[in-house]
Amino acid sequence: MSEYILEMKQITKEFTGVKALSNVNFKVKKGEIHCLVGENGAGKSTLMKVLSGVYPYGTYEGDIVFNDKVQKFNKITDSVETGIVIIYQELALFPDLSVYENIFIGNEVNHKGVLDFNKTIVESKNLLEKVNLKVNPETLIKDLGVGKQQLIEIAKALSKDVKLLILDEPTAALNEDDSENLLDLLRELKKQGITCIMISHKLKEVISIADKATVIRDGETICTLDASKGEVNESAIIKNMVGREIEDIYPKRAKKSLGDKILELKNWNAYDPQLGRHVSKDINLHVRKGEIVGIAGLMGSGRTELALSIFGNSKSYKLQGELFVGGRRSNFKHTSQAIKSGIAYVTEDRKGDGLFLLQDIKNNISAANLNGISANGIINQNEEIKIADHYKHSLGIKASSLQQLVGNLSGGNQQKVSLGKWLFVGPKLLILDEPTRGIDVGAKFEIYSVMNELIDQGMSIIMISSELGEILGMSDRIYVMAEGQIKGELSSTEADQEKIMKLATQ
Repeated sequence: MSEYILEMKQITKEFTGVKALSNVNFKVKKGEIHCLVGENGAGKSTLMKVLSGVYPYGTYEGDIVFNDKVQKFNKITDSVETGIVIIYQELALFPDLSVYENIFIGNEVNHKGVLDFNKTIVESKNLLEKVNLKVNPETLIKDLGVGKQQLIEIAKALSKDVKLLILDEPTAALNEDDSENLLDLLRELKKQGITCIMISHKLKEVISIADKATVIRDGETICTLDASKGEVNESAIIKNMVGREIEDIYPKRAKKSLGDKILELKNWNAYDPQLGRHVSKDINLHVRKGEIVGIAGLMGSGRTELALSIFGNSKSYKLQGELFVGGRRSNFKHTSQAIKSGIAYVTEDRKGDGLFLLQDIKNNISAANLNGISANGIINQNEEIKIADHYKHSLGIKASSLQQLVGNLSGGNQQKVSLGKWLFVGPKLLILDEPTRGIDVGAKFEIYSVMNELIDQGMSIIMISSELGEILGMSDRIYVMAEGQIKGELSSTEADQEKIMKLATQ
C-alpha cells in the first residue's frame, strides 16, 4: 500500500473558459496534518470541492486517488462514504436543533427503521468527549458559541468514520483560546490516525501545526514545504504565495503632525435592552485627522457594539454621553445622519451585512451613495460605471468586469468592494471592523497600503481588529477594551502584545 492516503493528479478545472485549477498535483501522507495555503482566489477551496464531490467527476480533468483507488465522486455523499469529510468556514449546522440531532443528521441511529433517540444521545456524549467538549447533547446549537459549534462539526465528522478531515479556514471566526483548543484537538486526532487537510490564512497557525504545507498560486501547485526540514516558515510561505518577498507585512507610513479631533466621545454609554446590560460603558476616546486608532480586545469585549453605537445606532441602544464630530456635538438617530457627517463603517461581516452578493461590483460600490450618481431620482448609469471603474482600478479589485457578481469574488476582493462602497460616500472618518478577516497575506498588504494612502490624503481611521500584529503594525494609538469598557490607551511606541493582553483580560 502507498504511504499516501490521497493523491490528486493533474487536476484541471474551468469555469466558463477561465481556468481555476491548472494541472494541480497534491499529495497527503497518512496520519499527517497538511496545510493548504495561497492567496484568495488561488484555487484552494476549488481543489477541495473537487475532492469532496461538490464538483462531480466529469466536470474536471485529472485523477483523485484515495486509499490506492481512483475515485469518481458524483456527489458529496460519495466522498463521505469513503471517509472524506469537509467542514467549511460557514458552519452547516441547524441552529434550532439540538447538538445530538446535528451530529447525526443524515446519519441517524435507528433500529429496524425506527430512530433510537436514547442511543443517539449516548453516542453523541461519546463523540463530544472525543472532541473535549462538555455540553449537554440536548442543548440547542443557537445557544452555543462559534468555538463550540466548530467542535460539534468535528464530532459530526467523527460520527461518519472519517479518515481524511478537511477544514476550510476553521479558526477564522474564533478567538485565540478557541483557536488553540481546535489546533490541540487536531493534534490529538492525528495521534488517533486521522489525516487532516487545513486551509488557513493564519500563518502562525500553519507554522505551529503543519507537518507539510502545499502552496497554490493562480490555480497551480507551486511547492510543498516540509516542517521536518525547517521549510515551513513565514518567509518561505509568503514568498511562494505571492511570488515575491514581503519584507514588512505592515507597510511603513511617514509620520506627520496630526490635525484637529475628528471624533470625540465623552462618558459614552450604550445600553442594550435585549441583553439587559451596557455594551459600552463610560467610554472616553478621540481620533485626530490623519490618524489610525486601533481598538483591541477579545471577542465579546464590546468593540463592534461601540462602532455601531457611533454609526447611527442601528441596534437601538439606549445612549448616554456626548458625541462630537469635527468639534460639533452630534446625535445620530440613523446611519444616514452619520454618513452625512462624514463617518463610514465597514462591517466585520462583509457577506452578511456589508455586500449584496447576488449583485455585481458596480451596484455594490454605488449602493451607499445613490444620490451621488442620480439626478431627479434617476440613476446615471454611465456615471455609475465611471465611479465603479475608478474604485476597481484604485483598489486593485481583481475581476473580469464590473458586471461580475460579488459573491463570486475572493474574500480579499470582496473586502475591497466593501471598502470602495464606503469610500464613495467621501468620509472623513472610516471605521474598519476586522478589515482583513479571512483574507490572505498578499491581500492584507494591499488593504494596509490603501489605509496608508487614505491617511496621507487626510482621512482618519478607527481599526477594530482581533489580530494583535495588525493592531501593533498599523496603529498610531491603541485603545484596549474589555467588558464594554476602555481599560487602557497605549501609544504605538509603548505598546506590545503582552501589555495589550494584560489590559484585555482585566
